[in-house]
Amino acid sequence: MKPIISINSLSKTFTSGFNALEKVSLDINKGEIFALLGPNGAGKTTLISIITGITIPTSGSVKVNNYDVIKDPIKTRSLIGLVPQEVAIEPFETVLSSIKFSRGLFGKPQDSLYINSILKQLSLWEKRNTKIIELSGGMKRRVLIAKALSHEPLVLFLDEPTAGVDVELRKDMWGIIKSLKYSGVTIILTTHYIEEAENLADRVGFINNGQISLIEEKQQLINKMGKKTLSIHIQNAIQNIPYKLKKYKLEISNSGNTLTYNYDINSEKTVITALLNDLSKENIKLKDIKSKQSSLEDIFINIVGK
Repeated sequence: MKPIISINSLSKTFTSGFNALEKVSLDINKGEIFALLGPNGAGKTTLISIITGITIPTSGSVKVNNYDVIKDPIKTRSLIGLVPQEVAIEPFETVLSSIKFSRGLFGKPQDSLYINSILKQLSLWEKRNTKIIELSGGMKRRVLIAKALSHEPLVLFLDEPTAGVDVELRKDMWGIIKSLKYSGVTIILTTHYIEEAENLADRVGFINNGQISLIEEKQQLINKMGKKTLSIHIQNAIQNIPYKLKKYKLEISNSGNTLTYNYDINSEKTVITALLNDLSKENIKLKDIKSKQSSLEDIFINIVGK
């Protein structure tokens, strides 16, 4: 598949001498949701700013749909929609006029059918004549997305799209993002909610200290790097691990009523059967057993920690 965004050896050093990006190379495929994860100051915002033409790189290149962002800034900018983290919209404009204004900035002719379809898709139709100052925070974020889509871009950048909204609105926004993907828009998502990336992304990229440390399909990443935790609830509490069980590196919790065993899901032998047999030999009676696979958040913390 031909990438819609191609980043080659991209670096950015500010006048202060700070290296925000160092030889970043990345391809983003057409029609995918790509989640870019990293701690504060990792380089996420700088990378997005360069792709969207806000910041000039020190070296390297970026192409959007085969157009160079430096040589063809007007063309590449017209292919991109950007939803910033900060909600900054004309407060006394109506929703409809604000979206129409954004479309006009790109020299696009009026298209009421298209604008109306966006309003309906984002559940803004009933609010189209409402002044933005009167909207809730969640509705204002929908307006930001509508404005970013107003000129029919091929690529949509969402910078912390659900920051500051409650859980119910967040999941509602997830549905909107998925529907945008199904309509053919390529989405690049930055988020501090790892659950958000786990729910939405096709691929995940980790950036830290200005460098891409890992790019992987989400499920393959979880399968490849994930761990499983086996929680063994026992009938009678114990305070110390018996000597013959030390090799399993069990952890005691829940006032001695739970034993935890961590293992690699890709290991050929998880030795669970042997563990259960040895528990029986030590006269430790089981009450319940539960297993849990590590999440993307666990993997993220592990990568950043390293």
